[in-house]
Amino acid sequence: MTIAPYLKTIGRGKDGARSLTREQALDLMTRLFAGHISDLELGGFALAMRIKGESAEELSAFVDAAMAHTLPLVAPGPLPAALLPSYNGARKLPNFTPLLALLLAREGIPVLVHGPLDDPGRVTSAAVFTALDLPPVANAAEAAAQWARGEPVFMDIETLNRPLAQLLALRRVLGLRNSGHTIAKLLPALPGALRVVNHTHPEYAVSLSQYLRDSGADAVLMRGTEGEPVADARRQPRLDVYRGGVLDAQGSVAPQEGVLVALPALPAAIDAATTAAHIRAVLAGQTPLPAPIARQVQCLRDALPR
Repeated sequence: MTIAPYLKTIGRGKDGARSLTREQALDLMTRLFAGHISDLELGGFALAMRIKGESAEELSAFVDAAMAHTLPLVAPGPLPAALLPSYNGARKLPNFTPLLALLLAREGIPVLVHGPLDDPGRVTSAAVFTALDLPPVANAAEAAAQWARGEPVFMDIETLNRPLAQLLALRRVLGLRNSGHTIAKLLPALPGALRVVNHTHPEYAVSLSQYLRDSGADAVLMRGTEGEPVADARRQPRLDVYRGGVLDAQGSVAPQEGVLVALPALPAAIDAATTAAHIRAVLAGQTPLPAPIARQVQCLRDALPR
């Protein structure tokens, strides 16, 4: 069966397009992940949704469809886990997502970072973790063993959810991101975990916050650093804490305003080896931890589901 009726709904441009119902969105994405739509339809869907933007109801259905293909994982207690979806990598600033993960692990929090192994022109978290002698795990057993050692886990999206990885890979053909990137950032890959959900453009904050409210999520919503779920080392971003879908204003963190008067110590280059060396120096207390990242660690620790 063709998805042409769905494309007709979402493909009428920014002003003429309408959102799918939850049932339609679930049917479309279920078929997509099962490989039951043509390449032409897949490209049409990706471009149409890129122009229209996903509604919160569509996102809910898309995430549910993705979860049916997600590798089952169970993090150890006693503290709930933290999920750090890492899908953008570094282009101009060092990728400090692994630093955030290691700092949370020091607090006894199981951490799962997931994303691609490589991304041309960007320094991925996978590359930095590998330089830190924490290469990607290959299966659930390896993840459990690493958590038992008190270490954060990085898992390639191909391992975690292969159909979603295939949707993400469409970017290299079309040159544009698609709904797969938003799904990956929302994926509740660990039951009961706190999700760090980041966005790159302000308009995404609207649909993402609505999704978090509607789904009763435990999450922290923030504008990412080059799309990564870590605070900008130079300036404190807004951190909106959601508990059971309700915004916790007291637990949230206001953004830093005004002109920067000082810059933190940053590595001289952003390649994986240099970033890993800088992270080791921070963890050893030889280089100061940027204040915004320290504040994010505190915020996430306090926001863990109780």
